Amino acid sequence: MGVVTNAVPRNTATADESVGMSYLDRLPRRVVIVYLPLAVFTFVLLFPFYWMTVTALKPNHEMTDFNNYSPFWPSSPTLQHIYYLLFETSYPGWLWNTMLVAIGSTILSLFAAVLAAYAIERIRFAGSRWTGLAIFLAYLVPPSILFIPLAVMTFKFGIYDSKLALILTYPTFLIPFCTWLLMGYFRSIPYELEECALVDGASRWQILTKIMLPLAVPGLISAGIFAFTLSWNEFIYALTFIQSSENKTVPVGVLTELVRGDVYEWGALMAGALLGSLPVVLLYSFFVDYYVASMTGAVKE
Repeated sequence: MGVVTNAVPRNTATADESVGMSYLDRLPRRVVIVYLPLAVFTFVLLFPFYWMTVTALKPNHEMTDFNNYSPFWPSSPTLQHIYYLLFETSYPGWLWNTMLVAIGSTILSLFAAVLAAYAIERIRFAGSRWTGLAIFLAYLVPPSILFIPLAVMTFKFGIYDSKLALILTYPTFLIPFCTWLLMGYFRSIPYELEECALVDGASRWQILTKIMLPLAVPGLISAGIFAFTLSWNEFIYALTFIQSSENKTVPVGVLTELVRGDVYEWGALMAGALLGSLPVVLLYSFFVDYYVASMTGAVKE
């Protein structure tokens, strides 16, 4: 007696997917569902950069005379504000300070986060999950609560008004999130690789440096981008721990040196904001694929 089987064609899943997406075949529906939201998102994302560029290129008299000049386009573009910013202020020094602080705090935070994430996820000691949760909860502590005790510590160590004060205090909010991100990425790496290395006599340090870190490069890049961005844009600690103009970072220097009482040098302010945002934009544009891949690995479990 023959056996009746309910065979399912192999292309059924593909056919179902094509049918499920068929509602986008019509142009009006595709415009409303896909193109219009993308256009709105792109406009909201790029308009601040456009406005900063336009304002930085406008002469001073065009910024307030909206009756004779368009607010959305410079009639007589000028580089006067950019020249003033680069050659008549301390902006190049602020940019250099911001770069040093961001790179130093990022390296320090990544080093600590890698060790913490590997210990929590791969060594499996008692209470490792609770330790990971506590580290992530530490990221939720507002910086406005921490900067007062940290200021006392910087005074006691004698590093107040120096770049070292920022390099050592920024990891207080960088390490928790970087550790949580790398924990998720280390969790996605198969344990069999580590077990085989242990059988072959490799030490924990060799496993971390020769196996885990090469496989976790996307996660390291993502954590590095996150730490660098937060360090580059940080304001409260830089305002509290730095006093002299030559040690200020871009966010603090632009606000405190280019605003004199009730006089706002809008052209120089916008030029400073635009030039200060370019390094972060370039960093994201080069490593966006790694950033998305590592974020996916961190949250999928």
